[in-house]
Amino acid sequence: MKDGKVEEYPLVAIVGPTAAGKSALALYLAERLDGEIVNYDSVQIYRGFDIGTGKLPAAERRGIPHHLVDSLDPGEDFTAGDFRREALKVLGEIRLRAKLPILVGGTGLYLRALLLGIFDGPPRSERLRARLRRLADRRGREFVHRLLERLDPASAARIDPQDLQKVIRAVEVCVLARESMSALHARGREPLQGFRCVKIGLNPARIDLNARINQRVEQMFASGLREEVRCLLARPDARQIKALGAIGYRQVAAALAGEMTWQDAVGEMQATTRQYAKRQMTWFRRESEVTWFPAFGDDPEVQAQVLSSVNARFASKGREGVDSPRPSPLF
Repeated sequence: MKDGKVEEYPLVAIVGPTAAGKSALALYLAERLDGEIVNYDSVQIYRGFDIGTGKLPAAERRGIPHHLVDSLDPGEDFTAGDFRREALKVLGEIRLRAKLPILVGGTGLYLRALLLGIFDGPPRSERLRARLRRLADRRGREFVHRLLERLDPASAARIDPQDLQKVIRAVEVCVLARESMSALHARGREPLQGFRCVKIGLNPARIDLNARINQRVEQMFASGLREEVRCLLARPDARQIKALGAIGYRQVAAALAGEMTWQDAVGEMQATTRQYAKRQMTWFRRESEVTWFPAFGDDPEVQAQVLSSVNARFASKGREGVDSPRPSPLF
């Protein structure tokens, strides 16, 4: 507390559709505001998912620390709750270094889980999950769902018996927390504390974004997307890698299996990515207090405008007691 006011630490979140130049803008801000980048893309967090996710190569990160990128083996499960726990640790570490955390990615659920909170469930237990999967293999998914009905009728009523992943998680929560997941949900969420988030949105013209998406997909194929997917499919645990169902990876996998032509794979990936970008914008428009810029994040003029906007937002708050990092042009 300072003079009766809650101290808050500055945080920037960049939102917008895929291919809008969010990573370029994040790098620009990080260089000028002594920042570190925190990824909130649900696929970039996995090692080996590089080309198809548009992951910035390490050599192009300009020495800026990137967190929650290449953090997991492809076979590991990772939920929005897991992301929140890990992101909170990272934000605390960045704060101790007096750096500016800059959130960038495209998974709106992850960002919302961090900023608004998510139910406080226990960390996953791989041993318990393996037992439940074996049980489902032997006796069917419906049997595991009936187990959930006994432990947590409310959650069982809203979870499809065929959605084994969600059923297992609900049972896992009941067993580990010793109370139902529905009861934990009922307690409400705890939003992010101790940070003041300035949200920057990129919303380039749809026709320009679609053109860039089409070009980007073609470049991904030219850069080795087929080989990247082929290597992932060659893993002994490939059937358990959920991220192989992501856009681009499933089209390439289908083409490798002879289920579609390469030309169709490119076209479907482009079309699906365009649809995904539209859904992202629908989600991010629901975010409150976003300052939107109708352009791409790699536009130098837009970058300068964003920098000025972020500086102004934090400078005005700084006079009201923000606990801010130093040194930085922000303050």
